[in-house]
Amino acid sequence: RSSDLMQGLALGPEQVCEPHIFRLIAEEMAKFHSISAHNGSCHKPVLWPKLHKLLSIVKSGLQEGHGATPTRVTPGVPDLQVLEQELSWMEAHLPSLASPIVLCHNDLLCKNVIYNEDKGHVRFIDYEYAGYNYQAFDIANHFNEFPGVIEMDYGLYPSRETQFQWLRHYLQAYKQLRQEGGTVRDVEVHDLYVQVAWFSLPSHFFWGFWALIQARYSSITFNFSRYAELRFQQYFKMKPVVSALELSK
Repeated sequence: RSSDLMQGLALGPEQVCEPHIFRLIAEEMAKFHSISAHNGSCHKPVLWPKLHKLLSIVKSGLQEGHGATPTRVTPGVPDLQVLEQELSWMEAHLPSLASPIVLCHNDLLCKNVIYNEDKGHVRFIDYEYAGYNYQAFDIANHFNEFPGVIEMDYGLYPSRETQFQWLRHYLQAYKQLRQEGGTVRDVEVHDLYVQVAWFSLPSHFFWGFWALIQARYSSITFNFSRYAELRFQQYFKMKPVVSALELSK
């Protein structure tokens, strides 16, 4: 693992919410997102193909050993038909938010951030999910990790105030790195906040599907089914809240 070669502390939920640390994370993510594509070519986001692939693996896992395909994956998780409808809804609505396609880490859980207190910087590790994706997805995915993994506590999800501070740090660094200059306007922070809120929804689906697959095939001792249940629960809880948010005119 790359963390073995890197000096510092693998962070937990209690550290990623500290202002001096989350500023470093925001700036490091801005650096990563500013890496330009080869030949300046446009890339398609990996999000939708990956979500459909995960869904198809969940489906095929259900079909094994059954004559007819059951519709419910596990107790506490909605029917596959419902999940497919929600995925279609997201795929129809989220692209219109026009979040830029950038090089993303796509798996920035707390322990994938290494903090070196002596040098005053953070570095990211474990790039197996890295690829071009929506800028707002990468940030939303990181915010969704604030509640932790083992003992998930959505009370730890960053407040609106914390998100605005984080996003302002991010935009300052991102604009500077892209030589766009100028101060970060309130409207820019607001719009990124809205984009991030919307993209928190497919993040729940991505790791919900992932956990259902792990529950079936992984030998790791962890309650993946319960984890999936919590991620889908949070999706349905947040969908009406997020759907009410709009970009500035």
